[in-house]
Amino acid sequence: MEYDTEFAKRRFPELALDIDALASRNESFRELCNDFSTADHLVRDWEPSTAPERDERYAEALELLDGLGKEIQTMLDLAKVVPFRVAR
Repeated sequence: MEYDTEFAKRRFPELALDIDALASRNESFRELCNDFSTADHLVRDWEPSTAPERDERYAEALELLDGLGKEIQTMLDLAKVVPFRVAR
């Protein structure tokens, strides 16, 4: 399956190499990046809408986008942690 990390890399350009590295080995992270891109599309779709439910849906999409962005940053932070071996 193809995965879309481009939006995540545009949103966090200083982490682009880390995003590529983690995406190359972690399916959950790839799916998260896809969801992040989809949430961005939802935000852009609802922003200009004149539908009666626009405000509620737009707020939900922004909240989703924010939450997924935080989750991406958390996964990247966790991927940088190197466990120490306990001497026995």
